[in-house]
Amino acid sequence: MNMVLDGNLVHGAIPVAVTVAGLAAGALLLFRRDRRWWSRTMPIVTAACAVTTFLLWLVVDILWKPFPDPVPRSVFAWIGVALFGIGLAIAWQWRSRWPRRGVGVLAGIMVVLAAGANINAHYGHFPSLRAAFELPPANEVPFTSLNLVTGTPIPRSPGRALLDGWQPPSTMPKNGVVTQVSIPPATSHFPVTRSAYLYLPPAYRTSPRPLLPVLVLLHGQPGGPRDWINGGRIATMMDRFAAAHKGLAPVVVMPDSTGSAFGNPLCLDSRLGHSETYLTGDVPGWIKRTLQIDPDNRTWAVAGYSYGGTCALQLALRKPDVFPTFVDISGQDEPTLGSRARTVDEAFGGDEKAFRQVNPIDLLATRGYPGSAGVISVGRSDSVFLPQQKHVFEATRRNGIKVTWRETVGSHNWQAWSAGLSDSLAWLAGRMGLIKQ
Repeated sequence: MNMVLDGNLVHGAIPVAVTVAGLAAGALLLFRRDRRWWSRTMPIVTAACAVTTFLLWLVVDILWKPFPDPVPRSVFAWIGVALFGIGLAIAWQWRSRWPRRGVGVLAGIMVVLAAGANINAHYGHFPSLRAAFELPPANEVPFTSLNLVTGTPIPRSPGRALLDGWQPPSTMPKNGVVTQVSIPPATSHFPVTRSAYLYLPPAYRTSPRPLLPVLVLLHGQPGGPRDWINGGRIATMMDRFAAAHKGLAPVVVMPDSTGSAFGNPLCLDSRLGHSETYLTGDVPGWIKRTLQIDPDNRTWAVAGYSYGGTCALQLALRKPDVFPTFVDISGQDEPTLGSRARTVDEAFGGDEKAFRQVNPIDLLATRGYPGSAGVISVGRSDSVFLPQQKHVFEATRRNGIKVTWRETVGSHNWQAWSAGLSDSLAWLAGRMGLIKQ
């Protein structure tokens, strides 16, 4: 059963087989020995699907703009294919007997599945059936079963990397674990609706344990805390790092940073909610009270992709004492609801000055960050966000922040996002005091 649930839905035989089956089903739906089918039904279905797809693009990317980043044209193309399959399947129901109607329905479903498989292959959001059905990861354990605090932890030697003075006990588990827990918005009252996910590395599961640094990972919009578990495969990434470093890796906390799948609070305190206070106050406070970790924020870092990348940069610039280290993956050059005017109006009641006081580019032009450092990463095929990331990179360089530029494979998808963090992990570990810089 695990082999079925964990089969790769992004690469390999499964998405290819589904695509081939969908194309065959579409060809079956197209074939009818009926002149009226070709002269009337087909043109109507084709025109209706084309118009619907165009209107969907117009509403989502031009008028409504519910997401901070545009939906790729290839995704709309596959949506059009799905609509076409549905339209043909519906047309098959007319003047057909029941066996033929059933074939039409099944063929339409296969076309929709093929379109969905290719959209998922573009983003890499659901790597397996387990992820698609929101089933618990194979390495997830109940939060209540964890021994979060043991005896006196092993102290860090001043001036030395944690790895240099660490000898793992023979009883240390080979892999880390994933768990989920609610982090309450005690101060911010930000409307959190979903549990946070945690990754605890092998070294955390020892007694006594070393005081490990903390990495806060932020998701995109639309999205949620589990996205780093699914698309980012964060546990596999961190387990691989831990295996090469005597079980040491950061404790990773993935909070609900938007309040809902489609929420966009701009990662700041405004009329849209106090998400900044939640992420820089409530979340760090809960971590220090609940987990046995290094409480020194100089060893902490924040990272994210897309909306979460923009958010990581914002938090690092607004609260450098909390997050002196950041990784901005495929972020924007400013927080947005689709346009500067709409953002200022809805979040700040039209007060442009209030917006500039929290906007990263403006902060970089007016404030110094002597202790901060970061990575700006983007997929080299990301035509929308690559120029924005270059804008951010140049602004950080002018400011004097120690910043590294990375271009990875991929576009605005998990191929680029996962690579952005993975390629930065050794640098992060050095900044966090895990290994020598």
